[in-house]
Amino acid sequence: MKRSVQYHNHAGTSWPKPDAVLQAAERATMALPAEWGRLFEDAHRGVARAFGVGPERMLITPSCTQALAVAIADLPWEGGDRILSSQMEHHALVRPLAKLQGVETLHLPRGQAGPIDLNQVEEQLKAGGVRLVAMSMASNVSGELLPWRELVELSHEYGALCLLDGAQVAGWHPLDLLELGVDLFAFAGHKGPQGPSGAGGLYLREGLVMDTPGARCGLDSCDDGPSYCDTGSVNLPALCGLAAGLAWMAREQPLEGVLAALSALRDGLTQLPGVRVLGAAPGVPTCSVVLQGMTAAEASAKLRSAGVVASGGIQCAPMAHEALGTDPNGTLRLSLGPKQGTAEAQALLSAVQGLAGQSA
Repeated sequence: MKRSVQYHNHAGTSWPKPDAVLQAAERATMALPAEWGRLFEDAHRGVARAFGVGPERMLITPSCTQALAVAIADLPWEGGDRILSSQMEHHALVRPLAKLQGVETLHLPRGQAGPIDLNQVEEQLKAGGVRLVAMSMASNVSGELLPWRELVELSHEYGALCLLDGAQVAGWHPLDLLELGVDLFAFAGHKGPQGPSGAGGLYLREGLVMDTPGARCGLDSCDDGPSYCDTGSVNLPALCGLAAGLAWMAREQPLEGVLAALSALRDGLTQLPGVRVLGAAPGVPTCSVVLQGMTAAEASAKLRSAGVVASGGIQCAPMAHEALGTDPNGTLRLSLGPKQGTAEAQALLSAVQGLAGQSA
């Protein structure tokens, strides 16, 4: 008899995938070679359309990590340039920034009321020399939203570019990138969009100047920025599943209901003795907790033995944990999926309540 699983690591990878996603990926896997081009073009248009842009500005990548690395590596850096980022970033953004030579990256500290203080952002922009503002749209640890619209507006007011990491927001929040005016946007397909692993994307604003060595091949698609010469062949089944997942999320629009369930979960968690709930109210279905007397890894292992899958650790975001005061043990991250509601949240609360009793 197959054991049931309570899955609450959707901020890492969504599961189970909607039937439409599985069917689209299977069709692409079984398709004849003569069909591959049409399948790619249809899915590519579908992904771009989900973000309000044309496919010529949307590069399909193997992951959000790859999209961020390519975007940062291919910007035309000059010695003395400055980058503004936050303490709440995932390593996928932190590491390529750290590898730049002759460029200063400032990770602004967590604000008193949330993950970033816009006054500090503007103060640094006023100081001059900022070429890029690069930040996540939501923390992968606490689920808190960063004020992405204001970040874009401030960046442009002071002559800087803006790169947004949408790994935790894509699929959940409707995004019109042209209306937003962002310069660069990276996202993962296997989280909120409900797609398979192996496909993400990088949007580049029209007219954005890039410095891409691969753009010297003479092809029309390689004349002004990174292309598939730089990121490698597209995982066609993953791309088709991604397009289907974004369309499914747009039809279902589950965010409001899932956030209501998460709010009830957070309210219950705050009443448990020895449990600390991190961050302000999330804008994506994720929250993290610390259990007194138990490391995050121990809590995760105990839940897993009871059939509950969650993320215990630092979630590839050590600076965020330092800012939240949870370094080095990390947190127990609990994230809900689009098909989960009050019943699943209550079951998860009961499971954590059992852990709190053990740690008391």
